[in-house]
Amino acid sequence: MSDENNSANLPALSKQVTELVLAGSLSHAEQAFAEAADQFGDLAVVEVLNNIPPQVTALHMAGFDGGKMSLATLLVPPKAWADSLAFIAATWPDDQIEDDPERIAESLFAHIHGVVFSTDDEERRNELLAAASATDHGSTAFAILFSMAPKEILEVAGEIISKGPYLTGQTSSDNDVVPLAVALAQASEDGWDRALFELFPEFRHSADLADAEYNDDPDEEPTILQRSTKELLYRLRKQVPSTRVAKTSRRSVGTNIFS
Repeated sequence: MSDENNSANLPALSKQVTELVLAGSLSHAEQAFAEAADQFGDLAVVEVLNNIPPQVTALHMAGFDGGKMSLATLLVPPKAWADSLAFIAATWPDDQIEDDPERIAESLFAHIHGVVFSTDDEERRNELLAAASATDHGSTAFAILFSMAPKEILEVAGEIISKGPYLTGQTSSDNDVVPLAVALAQASEDGWDRALFELFPEFRHSADLADAEYNDDPDEEPTILQRSTKELLYRLRKQVPSTRVAKTSRRSVGTNIFS
């Protein structure tokens, strides 16, 4: 099929997918993606994901919980995915944020991990991580994941400062969040710092944070101010745009950790 015919079919396909997702027919939307890929190639799916509203992408991808069976998981362009993360908190039930924040955080982890590690293409992985962490809502999303393993995240911060570009990701824990944290730090120094300081808001330099000691004794006062998973979930909910994704910028607070 020529590019001309492909382009002619794109608006109709985008409209079809949008209507199916909004109607709750995620399996039919995925089928439409699959048929488009078979008929026009994977680039047709990429173009649709570039053109449908980001809130529709968020709704569709959240329904697959990071599963690799979704073509959107495999093909979503980095910018489109980064924009969709602004709306993902709108898919969470209000009572679940209050009553079971860890379950939502685990679901968000499955989504982000599924997208980032759906491919062995390191360049695409880095582009996905850099695009997502360059936004305020993306920084909060990564901080939510890191809040599930704060002690391990501090270990990663320490290793980053001491080893820089020779970072291996070896820590005392095999927590699944560690490889994602290491991948983020390698993909974007600024994105890593932004997520780190969302979780630990008192710190402004990763070198200072690397020297901090995490005390997980519930009977003692915490030595480090850390936002809880629930607090971060609500924080992300407040960042959901009312109409469209707003482009925001936040001053970098990071240091050149890989110099």
